[in-house]
Amino acid sequence: MGGTTCGGWVHAEGTAPGARADGPRGAGGVPKRLGERVEEIQRLYPLAQVQVWAQDEHRVGLKPILRRVWSPKRVRPTAAVRPRYEWLWVYGFVHPETGRTEWLLMPYVDKQSYGAGPQRRIVLVVDQAGWHTARQLQIPEGLHLEFLPAYCPELQPAERLWPLCDEGLANKLFRTIADLEEAVADRLVRIKDDAVRRLTSYYWWPRTTSNPIAFSRS
Repeated sequence: MGGTTCGGWVHAEGTAPGARADGPRGAGGVPKRLGERVEEIQRLYPLAQVQVWAQDEHRVGLKPILRRVWSPKRVRPTAAVRPRYEWLWVYGFVHPETGRTEWLLMPYVDKQSYGAGPQRRIVLVVDQAGWHTARQLQIPEGLHLEFLPAYCPELQPAERLWPLCDEGLANKLFRTIADLEEAVADRLVRIKDDAVRRLTSYYWWPRTTSNPIAFSRS
């Protein structure tokens, strides 16, 4: 993602954000707006457990991830590569307050695959990718989407998941997507909550509960 300016903070309630209203302009309004939104949902649903998660997608593929490595003097490190343009999408959900993560591996990303929701009341912070904002997107009951300003990946805690994901894939050759998927799955289950929390627990992120509920697999 690129860009140097941040647009307005917006939210969608029950429908895709075609008719959403702009909130405070610029990145500076994000912490206040998100906190107010969480308080609003808690007032509307006083008996519900309200939590704030962040979600993002990441593409990995058979085009190798190359990294610099340490090696002895006068030894040139090598990595076998065979670039091919086949891809796997990793959907990452993170509860920044605790570092808990949920993952989904998919061969593609679109509005249909995105339209799955969690149980109870979840405020889910996402960017404004097209599959998040499609008018045909069906937002499940209990899910409240909050859209980050455009071109502000630094505000998205879930963006911090991808270096952890890629660490287990760098400088490796995978012959098939199935081999890659197996390696990604093995890497993701090894990522510890504490490591995630250190990266994603932004000081301004709303604090709600230390016992996050699991996302529905249905």
